[in-house]
Amino acid sequence: MTRPPKLLIFDSGLGGLTVFAETVKLRPHGDYVYCADDAGFPYGSWKEPELVERVMELMERLIADHAPDIVVIACNTASTIVLPYLRVHWPALPFVGTVPAIKPAAERTKSKMISVLGTQGTVARDYTQNLIAQFAAHCSVTLVGSKRLAGFAESYMHGEGVRDADIGAEIAPCFKEEDGRRTDAIVLACTHYPLLVEEFKRLAPWPVEWIDPAPAIARRADQLLGERFGADAPGRQPVSRRIIFTSGARPPSPLVAALARYGLAWTAVVPTA
Repeated sequence: MTRPPKLLIFDSGLGGLTVFAETVKLRPHGDYVYCADDAGFPYGSWKEPELVERVMELMERLIADHAPDIVVIACNTASTIVLPYLRVHWPALPFVGTVPAIKPAAERTKSKMISVLGTQGTVARDYTQNLIAQFAAHCSVTLVGSKRLAGFAESYMHGEGVRDADIGAEIAPCFKEEDGRRTDAIVLACTHYPLLVEEFKRLAPWPVEWIDPAPAIARRADQLLGERFGADAPGRQPVSRRIIFTSGARPPSPLVAALARYGLAWTAVVPTA
């Protein structure tokens, strides 16, 4: 095809920027629309039926308005709850989801002690337990559900200060020691968390590998696009990179500047009626 592929990247907020950035590395000539459902943030507080209904309604409008060639659900919560419904409703449209990177953590750990840092909903979900049973049965796995980190990441992107003590308190339960061994790999099971990874590294009591799923998600999206469009290449049409906020609110200047660093332009379009 001579036109660039259209990619829709969806998240409850700004965490999906970590996935967006990795995807752009592989598909710089794609046409991107990023939708942040800030009106519904955080998803961890939603009951499952209501969240399914909300995301399905949003996706109806987004797909009708933008006709994407692929949709990336850059959110662990939405992926584990809503993704099956999306695939049934739009069987011809590829959806790429986000799941906790437990398998690579279990493969890379030397101490056989890993932690999964996610939202409270993600770490409690059967889906996560099944991944542990399938890929990390030989490891000691600590599940840490954070109430506050996703909100801290949003504040950070808005240019608001976040106290070291508050971040440190959220990640402290990830670090375990037993029988001369200690945690050496931590799964970032929320796409918001890599936005704070430099702070995590600075505040960690000892060095660990922080495992971000974004590169693997980007590779999967690129693979699926490659089957239809071939390798990334300039198209005849100029590409665009836009971000939509479901609240319709104008982002503050620090956030506009941060989005510009990602190459994203804010557009005053609200995908809900």
